[in-house]
Amino acid sequence: MAAFALPALLLLALCVSAYKDRRRFRNAVLFGLTFITFSAALLFQVTALPGWAALTIIALAFAAPTVGTMVIGGFLIANGVTMVRKEGRRPANLLSMLAGLGIFGMIALLIAVPMFHSVVLTGAAATLTLVVAYVAFVFLCFLGYAFLYGRIKVRGDVDHVVMLGSGLIGGDRVPPLLASRLRKGQEIYAAQLARGARPPVLLTSGGKGSDERVAEARAMADWLIAEGVPAEHITLEDRSRTTEENMLFSKEIMLADDAGYRCVVVTNNFHAFRAAMMARKAGVNGQVVGSPTARYFLPSATLREFVAVFWEHRAVNLSICGLLIAIGAAATLAAA
Repeated sequence: MAAFALPALLLLALCVSAYKDRRRFRNAVLFGLTFITFSAALLFQVTALPGWAALTIIALAFAAPTVGTMVIGGFLIANGVTMVRKEGRRPANLLSMLAGLGIFGMIALLIAVPMFHSVVLTGAAATLTLVVAYVAFVFLCFLGYAFLYGRIKVRGDVDHVVMLGSGLIGGDRVPPLLASRLRKGQEIYAAQLARGARPPVLLTSGGKGSDERVAEARAMADWLIAEGVPAEHITLEDRSRTTEENMLFSKEIMLADDAGYRCVVVTNNFHAFRAAMMARKAGVNGQVVGSPTARYFLPSATLREFVAVFWEHRAVNLSICGLLIAIGAAATLAAA
């Protein structure tokens, strides 16, 4: 049982960190480390297990990742084709296809390199594998914890429901992606009314883009009013241009209303964890919940969120990647 001491300690650290604040990226890393060390501990126990159980664990540890990687690569390429067909050929819509092609490119490289019997090429491939493995680890940490964070339910009453804006159709109409956020906010509002509590303020947050005729906050408010929400229960934050500004300017309004406010922020599910990290950074007192998004849109949107989070922590991530490259180069030079 000593093999499980480290994953148990990591799990405890995760629980303590999440209890203090569920919006930290550190929680995602602890989640990933807990999973990896627990899996390693299981592998150390295979000799003590019945034959069928040992074979099952070994198959899951080695065969499943190999098959799973190829399946994921194929799925991402297929999703990329769907994204291009439905959303156009903008660079952001090509992310899932590029990720899928990158997976198969990496597999092809690892198969081809031994054929050349080159120490330098082998070292370069090994170094690239280390960097890719690190990025994949961080991505899986992000994906796993973001999924868990998305399961958070709104408990108790809140003073404000902040709904983050997005681009408008035709400069003044709410698109389906934004309507999903508004419906989620309306659900929270209705649930609180049904409990007999004071209705929360629906705070629509979004400024006017250069290609928009009205502020996003105004279009969102009009949509809610058309759905039957009383106008006096809606407040507009119409200055923000970015998610960071959404948080900061909404916080100003909420603090002016009540210094001890409690809120919930609504965005789409793929954006919820990153928005939660931004809310923490801005000092917003509240969790973030996600609204449903079209399934075909999720892979590319999730990859965009990961790239943004990876870059926001670039000092650490690029330092680790640089260290791995240095180790790989040193090992290659020593073997040459």
